[in-house]
Amino acid sequence: MSVEHQEMKSRRIAPDGRIVILARSLRTFGYGFTSVLLGVMLADSGVPTIQIGILLAVVALGSIAFSLVMGIYADRVGRKRMLVTSAILMMGTGFVFAFTQYYPLLLIAAFCGTISPSTNDNTPFSGIEQSILAQSSSEERHTTVFAFYNLAAQVAGAVGGLVVGLPDALSQFGIDASTSIHGLFAFYGLLAGSTILLFIQLSPAAEIQKPKGRGSALLEGTCLASKQKTHQKSQKPKVRSIIFKLSSLFAIDAFAGGLAVQTMLAIWFRQRFGVSLESLGLLFFGVNMLAALSFLVAPWLTRRFGLLKTMIIPHFVSNVFLLLVPFMPAFPLAAAFLLLRQSLSKMDVPARQAYIMALVSPEERTAAASFTTTARSIAVSASPLVSGLMLSGAMLVLGLPILLASLIEICYGATLWKVFRHVALYTWRKEGKNVSAQFQYLHFPKRTASAPSQPLYIPEPPIYTLSQPLYTPKGALAAAQAQYLDFPEAPVSTQFKYLHFRRRVTSTPVSQGG
Repeated sequence: MSVEHQEMKSRRIAPDGRIVILARSLRTFGYGFTSVLLGVMLADSGVPTIQIGILLAVVALGSIAFSLVMGIYADRVGRKRMLVTSAILMMGTGFVFAFTQYYPLLLIAAFCGTISPSTNDNTPFSGIEQSILAQSSSEERHTTVFAFYNLAAQVAGAVGGLVVGLPDALSQFGIDASTSIHGLFAFYGLLAGSTILLFIQLSPAAEIQKPKGRGSALLEGTCLASKQKTHQKSQKPKVRSIIFKLSSLFAIDAFAGGLAVQTMLAIWFRQRFGVSLESLGLLFFGVNMLAALSFLVAPWLTRRFGLLKTMIIPHFVSNVFLLLVPFMPAFPLAAAFLLLRQSLSKMDVPARQAYIMALVSPEERTAAASFTTTARSIAVSASPLVSGLMLSGAMLVLGLPILLASLIEICYGATLWKVFRHVALYTWRKEGKNVSAQFQYLHFPKRTASAPSQPLYIPEPPIYTLSQPLYTPKGALAAAQAQYLDFPEAPVSTQFKYLHFRRRVTSTPVSQGG
């Protein structure tokens, strides 16, 4: 009974993990309507698309700066303190966008606080939150926990997308749509304030846990610890190179994704087809809900195919659907292909987050997650500028940002597979193995050390010369066969126990006339 109780307890998400998931859900609920209303509000106010692109670039630059600060100082100052500070800045940003339209002040608020052009959370929060989640669960459950983390957020973002239609609905009662939109940004600030109350409740277990030893256990582990420390020092340059390559590829992926974020897609649908806010709200509700449901499939795909293939295959197919969106002549067809794209595009997110946690040691997870988030934010900072330039004139009809985004994403998937298919995870490097991530669920069991391994004995064949007769006397052939069949007994490795050949037994010696 106690064993079953421990197993059930290990399958639960720790209290700190539940706080992190709830806080992410509240934030993403706000992103669900602000990501659509941000571009619409600025465009309706007469702000040119290039200035909207600059504002979104400043948002990304602020995320870069604060993500770097989080990655460097979070484990020193305290994860809880840094999360509370970021939530306070996020609350201030919501109130600034709610009560002013002065463009320079909007730029300052966009840099210092957090406002996302999509439901993707490439913000300073994500690096710390991923480290807390990984620390509060076993390695075998990382993908499942990250799937729930993203699932809850995506569902909240989908529900937030429905709020987009609220200004049009309130306009029928005499309330101006512009006033309703600014009121929703004030509501966004209140959501950020509620996350402050959640982060305050984080326990000391959310902080970085340093290994502690007591008594004889510490003395017994001293030699092993020194060996592991020497091994880890030799592995650090290699790990840094791996994270740098991965971050570079993630930056390419983020740049492509930034070309087709919800804010830019809302502008394109509205200018290309004249879609109402209510229709946009329903569309992005379906987009985020399908993305949320796709998270449920990610753990099964990871168990079936491994982390790396789960990151690549659905992502590749989804961008083929995105490539077809600009070629659709009507809004229903374009919306249908966008929905197909979103049903697959988010399956790689839990696998990607678990993959980062699996590549490095527990002490390096916050830095690695923050560094990859920073790389993504740097790339995203350039995307809105490119999209803003492309969403004008004849390029608006062509949907050039969407075309470019899909082509870059397809190339990203192929490159990621080529570079990382032979890279071993941290748990394997720690044991001195070199097993790629896509084979981590297909590895062979360890060979038991019950008997020392012996070299395979292969007797040398007899050498015949011209002086010897071609035919041997009767009975000599049977003796030769018995010599070849007389192999010494040797243990067979466990991974070959179903593959070795049976010993051939001859019931009757083969006779040959001499």
